[in-house]
Amino acid sequence: MHKVVIVGRPNVGKSSLFNRLLGRRSAVVADVPGVTRDLKEGVVETEKGRFLLVDTGGLWSGDRWEKKIQEKVDRALEDAEVVLFAVDGRAELTPADYEVAEYLRKKGRPVILVATKVDDPKHEAYLGPLYALGFGDPIPTSSEHARGLDDLLEAIWQKLPVKQIDTEPEVAAIRLAIVGRPNAGKSSLLNAILGEERVIVSEEPGTTRDAIDVEFFFGGNRFILVDTAGIRKRPESLVEELAIKRSLRAIEEADVVLLVVDPFQVGDRELKLANHAMEKGKPTLLVITKWDLVTKEEAPKVRRELREKLAHLEHLPRVFTSAFTRQNLDKIFREAVRLHELNHTRIPTAELNRFVGVWTTKVQMPNFKGKPLKILYATQPEVAPPTFVFFVNHPEFVTRAFENYLKNRIGEDLGLKEIPFRLIFRGRRGEE
Repeated sequence: MHKVVIVGRPNVGKSSLFNRLLGRRSAVVADVPGVTRDLKEGVVETEKGRFLLVDTGGLWSGDRWEKKIQEKVDRALEDAEVVLFAVDGRAELTPADYEVAEYLRKKGRPVILVATKVDDPKHEAYLGPLYALGFGDPIPTSSEHARGLDDLLEAIWQKLPVKQIDTEPEVAAIRLAIVGRPNAGKSSLLNAILGEERVIVSEEPGTTRDAIDVEFFFGGNRFILVDTAGIRKRPESLVEELAIKRSLRAIEEADVVLLVVDPFQVGDRELKLANHAMEKGKPTLLVITKWDLVTKEEAPKVRRELREKLAHLEHLPRVFTSAFTRQNLDKIFREAVRLHELNHTRIPTAELNRFVGVWTTKVQMPNFKGKPLKILYATQPEVAPPTFVFFVNHPEFVTRAFENYLKNRIGEDLGLKEIPFRLIFRGRRGEE
C-alpha cells in the first residue's frame, strides 16, 4: 500500500489534517503543542485508490521528547512515498519550520507543502513567505472547514508512484484494543510484540496521550493493535481527558479488548474497564504483565491475590506475560483469535430450542397468579455479541433469577461463559 507521512513542527495542525483526510476523529487534537508523540496510522479511501496516512509528532519541539520523536519520524520516512510538510498558514515562519525543511531536503522524499488553518480564501494572499522553504507552491487547506482537501488529494496522487493494482482480497483484521491504568505496561507490551520501540515508554504516567493503531500479522491472521492512553480516575488536563475518551472509544471499536493488568496494582479501575468492555459486547482477555518480576516462590501467592481482587472477572481468560522476557506473547494472539471466533458463534435454531426444552424441565418456571411463564420459541439473530431472543407468553413474568439461570445455562452448555452475550424477551411475534 502507498504510504504518505505528515511532518511538521508542533501545533501546526498535523493531527487535524490527519483526521480530516481520514474522515473521522482518530487523533486527539488540542490547542497545545506536543499532543502527538507516537506514530498514528490510518487508511485513506479515495476514488483513485487507498493509501496509508501516518501522523507524526512535532519536530524540533524543544522538550524532553524531541529526540525520541525524531527517531520515530526517521523510521516513518524510511519507506514514505510522499511527505506532507505541514506549516501554519496564518503564522509567521519559525526557525523550527526552516529546520524541518532542511531535514526533509536531506531525506530526499517527494514533498508537498501544505499550508494549514487557511480558513478564508483572502488569507491565501499572505502565503508568499512559504516559498522561502523551497518546496514550491503551498496548498492552502483548512481542516476545520474542509477547504483545499480535494486539491491536496489530487497532488498526493500525482506524486505517488504507479503501482500494479493488488487483486488479492484483503484479509479482515481483528482489532485489539490494549487498555489499562497508566504504567500498567501497555506500551511496553506493544513494543515487545513488534520487536521495536514503536511507542515511547517512560516511567512517567501519561506518556501515551492518544490511541496508536499498528498493523501486525501473526499465525496467518491480520491484527490492528491499538495502544491507548492509561485511564486514571480523574484526568489531570484537557489533553488527558480527550485521550481517555479516545481510549474508551477504542474499546467500543475493538473486536477483542486486551485488559493489561499490573499484578502489583490491581483495583476498581480494572473492574470498571472490564465492565465497560462487556457492556459494549466486547470479549475481554486479561493480560497480566510484568510476570518476570514475580519470583517462582511468590507466584502462587500473587495468583491467589489476583483471583481475589478480580473475583468478578473470574470467568474471563487470562495470560501471564512479560514484555522483558517475551513470555507468552504468542498466547495473547491465540487467545484473541479464539475469543473473536467465540464471539461470532451462531447456534442453529433447532439446537437452541432443544436446549431450551431441557433447561425449562430442570427449573420451576416463574408464574404470576397461577399463570406460568412459557418460552414459546428461541432464536439467535445476531453475533458479536451473540444475541438470543426468547419469545414468551408474558415477558413481564421473567424474573431476574430466571434470567440469570438462562445466562448460566447458555454460558455453560453453549460454551459462551468467557464472552458477553445478550438475552432479549419478547411477547408473541409482533408483540412486545
